Parts: sequence; structure tokens; C-alpha cells
Amino acid sequence: MPIAGGLDIHRKQITFDYPGTVTGRVRRGQVTPADREHLRAWLARFHGRDDVAFAAGGCTGWRYVAEEVAAAGVAAHLAGPADTAVARGRKRHARTGRTGGRHLRMLLAGGRLPQCRVPPGRILEARALLETYHDLRAEHTAWVQRIHAVLFHQGAPALGEGTLRTGQGLAALRAAAADCLSPAGQLQVATALEITEALETRLHAVRHELLDAARHLAGAKVLAARLYGVGPVTALAMTCWLAGADRFSSSRKAVRFAGLDITVWSSDRKGPPGRLSRQGPPVLRWAVYEAGKTHARASAPDHAYYAQVKDRKNSKRAALSEARKIVRQACHILTELGDDALTAA
Repeated sequence: MPIAGGLDIHRKQITFDYPGTVTGRVRRGQVTPADREHLRAWLARFHGRDDVAFAAGGCTGWRYVAEEVAAAGVAAHLAGPADTAVARGRKRHARTGRTGGRHLRMLLAGGRLPQCRVPPGRILEARALLETYHDLRAEHTAWVQRIHAVLFHQGAPALGEGTLRTGQGLAALRAAAADCLSPAGQLQVATALEITEALETRLHAVRHELLDAARHLAGAKVLAARLYGVGPVTALAMTCWLAGADRFSSSRKAVRFAGLDITVWSSDRKGPPGRLSRQGPPVLRWAVYEAGKTHARASAPDHAYYAQVKDRKNSKRAALSEARKIVRQACHILTELGDDALTAA
């Protein structure tokens, strides 16, 4: 009897739900603790069978679960969390691991599972590097803002935004801290400077790895060469999240996946219309927005459109419009490449 089951992933346990191999009676239980070793031991019961499939939710932890399921010779299916919740229907009871596993089993058995693509290992590694780089950038910006906030809070003279980028600016910052800040304020600035220095060191190392990964990925090389304003890091991000044969049926869906589409009024939602949906990977959205800002240059091929939107709205709206264009163009290019975009260059 073929087996189609569900795995609901939690930090402390994985709840399984699948029909028995003989009677067809549903078996439920937990794999505890939730780690590779115990999951591998549990999957050994399906060794030698080629008619077993399990669906897991695409939440945190899905990577090792999908890898272990595939290594055991079992078909691994990854379900999109948002679409799975929609398929559950109106919420009547609190969701538990037991109900989550049963829901995934029923969707998989009925052919209604909203599946997500499971990318190759090298793409997952590149995604992890991109997320680390994005987090480091955000943390660096936050500490720089803390320095300016301390200076303003204690009445020190305002310094330029690029103060920390030059030796002369750092010397001026230290002088202002010594003259105008209290001992606690000086400690705050000194601590922030030490942390930003450590972050910059790590940023440089991670960026070097990203550039190396982009040089050895076919899709990233093509995007960087054909799209204005798209550097290696942005090209790598778009390839990691948008590439693959039949990934999107239209470029509009790629824009929606990146979270750059505009929300509209809907009677079943409380959110206001006219905002970015902000769904999808934040790293991808950040990267293409930075690429869209490059069209503010007079030498950019689409500068006229950027300037038109900027005059009518503002520079942020103009950059978002360009970012959507870049995602659409990238989607068409990656669709032409198909799975070749994910191969080593």
C-alpha cells in the first residue's frame, strides 16, 4: 500500500502522521528530540520502499528534514506555509502538531498540497550566506544610528552620515565624544565603534564568499552582465530565489513572490490597501531595491522613467518601480536559462 504522510516540524519534536503499511490505519506519533540522528533512525523503517512520500511544512527546520527524508529514499514534498494555512480553511481550533501533520497528509494524498521547490544544496548555502550578509548590514546600520542618537541626545555637534568611513571622520567623532559626552556616553560610542569594526571585518569576509559564489553560478553571471545596476550580490540573490525551470508562470508572480506588489482592499483582510505586501525573502527585496536606486544616475538607461516617477511621487516610489522592472526582466532571463541557471559556471 502506498504511503503518503505528513511531518509537522517543531523545535522539540516532529509529529508524524501516515497510514500503516498493512491495514492502512493511520499512525501518529512524535520523533523526539527533533534532530538529524533521531529522524534518520525513524526513517529507517521505510528502507527499501519506493512508494513512500512525506510532506513537511516550509518553516524553520525544513532543510534538514527534507535532506534526511530524501537520503532515506523517501519522496520529500515541501509545503508553502501560507498556502497551506489557506487550504486549512477558517480557523476553528488551535493548530497543534497532531492536526498539522494530519492536514499535510490529507493534502498530499489528495494531490492538493501547495508545493515549494526544494533547491540544491549549493543554492541553500548561497541563501544562507546572503541572509548573513543582510543581517550584518542591518546590524552595522543600527549601531551607526546609535552613535548619532547618543551625540544628539547629549547635545554634541552633528556629524555627517559618512563620518565613520574615513580616518579623519573617526578622529572627529572621538574628539566630539571626548569634549561633549558624559562618561557613559563616551562608553556608548566606544562600544559602538568596536562592534562596527568587528561587523565590517565579518562583512568583508562574507562578501568575498558571495562574490566567489556569484562567479561560479551561471544564472548570476548572466544577470550581472545583462541587467543595469545588478551587481554580483544582487544577481546571486535573484538566481537563488527566482531561478529554476517552470519556477514562475509569469513575471508578475515573481514580483509578488519578492513582496514588491501593492496590496489592494479586500473584505477578508484588515490591512490597509496601497502598501507593499512585504512577503517573500527580505534579502531579495532589499537587493533588488538597491539595484533600482542605481537608475537615479543620469547615465542609467531607464533614468527618464525614474525621474518621471520621482517628480510625480518620490524617489522611493521610483526605486521600487525600477526594482519591479528588474525582477520582471530577471524572471524572463532565468526562465530562458531554465535549470541551467543553477549550474556551475
